[in-house]
This record gives sequence, structure tokens and C-alpha cells, in this order.
Amino acid sequence: MLAALPLVAGIAFAQETTRDGTGMEQQRSIEQGVFGTLPDGREVALYTLTNTRGARLSVTPYGGIIVALEVPDAEGEFGDVVLGFDRLEGYLSSAYRQANPYFGALIGRYGNRIAGGEFRLDGEVHTLPTNDGDNHLHGGDRGFDRRLWEAETVEDERGVGVILTLTSADGDQGYPGELQARVRYTLSDDNAVTVDYHATSDVATPVNLTQHSYFNLDGVTGQQADGDDILDHRLTIDADAFTPVDDGLIPTGELRSVAQTPFDFREPTAIGERIEADNTQLARGQGYDHNFVLDREGLGEDELVTAARLEAGHSGRVMEVLTTEPGLQFYSGNFLDGSLAGKGGTTYGHRFGLALETQHFPDSPNRPDFPSTLLQPGETYQSQTRYVFSTNSTTGGSETTSN
Repeated sequence: MLAALPLVAGIAFAQETTRDGTGMEQQRSIEQGVFGTLPDGREVALYTLTNTRGARLSVTPYGGIIVALEVPDAEGEFGDVVLGFDRLEGYLSSAYRQANPYFGALIGRYGNRIAGGEFRLDGEVHTLPTNDGDNHLHGGDRGFDRRLWEAETVEDERGVGVILTLTSADGDQGYPGELQARVRYTLSDDNAVTVDYHATSDVATPVNLTQHSYFNLDGVTGQQADGDDILDHRLTIDADAFTPVDDGLIPTGELRSVAQTPFDFREPTAIGERIEADNTQLARGQGYDHNFVLDREGLGEDELVTAARLEAGHSGRVMEVLTTEPGLQFYSGNFLDGSLAGKGGTTYGHRFGLALETQHFPDSPNRPDFPSTLLQPGETYQSQTRYVFSTNSTTGGSETTSN
């Protein structure tokens, strides 16, 4: 049974961590503070989780947003590696709403796009908001990223965490059935962040939950946009195929081989190496904004596969993404344009961060040949993704990895 900790504003539940980069074991802690106030007067909390190595994860129940994630670089210096804002007001501003980048948010009921904002289920057409041109994106105008989730904290053998719960009513954003969603964020002592998703519904409904953090492993504060993008990050994706898209970024239905294309990341490749290639798919996404078909041959639905590995040469930080999902959306921050100033006043310019969203495939409710996203009553939607952080260091000409 999970051991719930009391929620006491401004008080740490364990000794304050000394983050000295020595690697010596420290004491876990969970702190709760005030992140801001919604226009309707509801106060929004911020939970900061610290593990025994001094890594920190900050989560707010508004949108289930990962606000900050501080992990060490190759020199043992801690830095924040996710894009976001210092205060809740940043996520509520008109500039943010207009840009709509979904920084760090939980996405639901359906991550990614549904063509034409509709799908047919049991002979009935369900109409959804079209908030991305003619298409439905990331759950609609008021998806899970704009809801205030219920929260409780937890500490157990897995680490320190926050459990978020949300009830999505029948007809919410056009989706059938009352959906009960539960997401747990866990920061473990091996510098991993695990996201566990659970959901149930009283009638059949499509569900595709994901997490939309933008990463820059060289750090996201104290920099400016020019020269601090993610194009020199080296990316590996364990996928032999991807799902090409039409002009509206809706999958065509084809599973296309990555071989001899700019989408071949089966070996570590700098993101900027081929991003400007003369390629129709890159032109449609203005860079990478595509679903990769992960290699899950021989694995059960609940088994983790290493989907991706991201390496930053400057900081030496490494992030591995493991998931039970069949797909991974790689988005290279193509629509970041410098209009948003984030934490510490840092300008989030073109391709300053990237997203690696574990998921079922886009438009699956309209594609019976894709892995199904249909949740039936009496069933439980379950998914897990782990982001594991370590570092690369070079000693005597050889590279070593540690976490």
C-alpha cells in the first residue's frame, strides 16, 4: 500500500538536501508550496520531490505539469532540463495560450491528432473540437493539460512521488463515457522519473495519455535562444518505421521504413544533421513532428522497451526513454519562435527544446489497422514510461556512462 504523506504548505517532510555532487546518499524530501492562483480563485500547489542523490522533480496539479527537473551533468553540477515557467501565470498568459506548446503537461483524453475532429464508434459519430486547423489535437480546447487535478504525495520503495487523479465527465470535449484517470509521477534514487498512467470508463471510449515535456539536456535557464538549441543533441530511436503524414500532419496509414531517410535514428545521430534535408515529410512538419513505430517484437503489452536515447555533448547528460507504448512522437520544437520567455527569463527560441512523447499512433480511432486505443468498460488502461538520466564522461579517450 502506498504511504501517503501529509500536505503541509511550505514544509519539507524530510531533511533539506545538500546537493554537493559527491554522489553520497542524501535524504529524500517532499515539499509543497504555492505555485499561483487560477482566475476562479483556486490555489494551485507545487510539489518538489528530491531523491537521495539530490535530483529534483517539481510538479503542479494544474495540467499535471512537470515544471522543473534538475539532474546532474558530467561534472556533477545540477541543472534544470525541461522548459516551463517560474510561476503559474506563465501557463495562463494569452501569449502562452496562443502559442499553445503544452510545456510539461499531461495530455488527454487523446494525445496527438484525430482527423477532422471526429470518429465513429458503434455506429455513432462523435464530434470533437477542432483546435488544430481541421483536426483535433491533444484532447481539445480544454484538455487534461488545462484541468486542476487532485493530488496526494507518496513515498515508498519506488521513491518519492505525486499521484494525480481526474474525473472527465461523459461528453467532455465530445468523448463518450465518464473517464477516471490516475497518473503517478515517481522520482527514484537512480535518477529516473517514472510516469504510470491508469484509466477506467463506464462506456467504450478512445484513450491515449501522454506527457509533453520539452527537454534540453544542456539546461534551460540562463541561456538565450541563439546557439542554445537542441540540434547538436544526439538521438537514437529504436524504430525501423515511422508513420508519414499528410499536409495536416495526419498519418496516411502507411508504415514507412526509415532506411535511407532523414528519419533513420537507429544509430546515434545529431538532430541537426538532416533536419534541413530536402524531404517532403520534413517540410510538412517544418522539421521532425512524427510518430515512430517502436520495435516491440516478442514483448508483452506491459513490458518496457528502450524507445530512445538522447545525449548532450556539452553537458554530458544522457536521457533514456523506456515505455510500454507502441509509438514515440519526436517533435523537434519547430514552432518555438522566441515569443515566450521562460524560467529565469530565458528565451525559448526555435528548436530550443524537443519532445519525446510515448503514445499509441495518431488518429488510431479512424485507423482500424493501427494498434487500438479503445478502452472498454470493465477494462483498465495502463501504460508506463520511464525517463532515466545519467551522464557520459570521457576518460583517457574512452567514454563511460554513469548514473
